[in-house]
Amino acid sequence: MSTITLKVNGRAHTLEVDPATPLLYVLRNELHLQGPRFGCGLAQCGACTVHLGDRAIRSCITPTVGAAHKPVRTLEGLGTIQKPHPVQKAFIDHQAAQCGYCTNGMIMASTAFLKKNPHPTEDEIKKAMSPWLCRCGTHFRIVAAVRAAAKAMA
Repeated sequence: MSTITLKVNGRAHTLEVDPATPLLYVLRNELHLQGPRFGCGLAQCGACTVHLGDRAIRSCITPTVGAAHKPVRTLEGLGTIQKPHPVQKAFIDHQAAQCGYCTNGMIMASTAFLKKNPHPTEDEIKKAMSPWLCRCGTHFRIVAAVRAAAKAMA
C-alpha cells in the first residue's frame, strides 16, 4: 500500500491504495463516483472513460499511480443537474442513451473530442466515437448529440 494523492473533479483526495490498482476501482469504491463503469476490464468498451488532463482514458487499465497529481475528471465533474455540460444536455435532448451503460464513456469521449475539434464534420464525429461501444444501437442519436453539443459550445 502507498499513499497517493488524486485530484478528482477539482478536489484532492489522499488515499492508501496499492499503486497498481486500476483507477476505476479507486474512483468507484473509494471515492464512490458512479459515472465511470466497469464494462470489459480490457479497455475495449469505454464505459470506464474519464479525463486525465485533457485526454479521455480508460480507467479500467490505468494504474492509480499513473493518475497521481494529475487532474482527473469524471462524469460527475462535468456539470450539475441544474446546469449540465452542453454535451450532457445534448445527450438528454437527443435521447442518446437507451440502457445507459455506455453513456459515461460516450459523454467523456465526446467532451474531450470537442475540445480538440470544436467544429467536426459528421464523419469526424463517427470516427472519433467508433472506439466506444454501444450495444443498444443508439449510435445515430449519439452522433446527433455530439453534433448538437458542438453547435452549442461554438
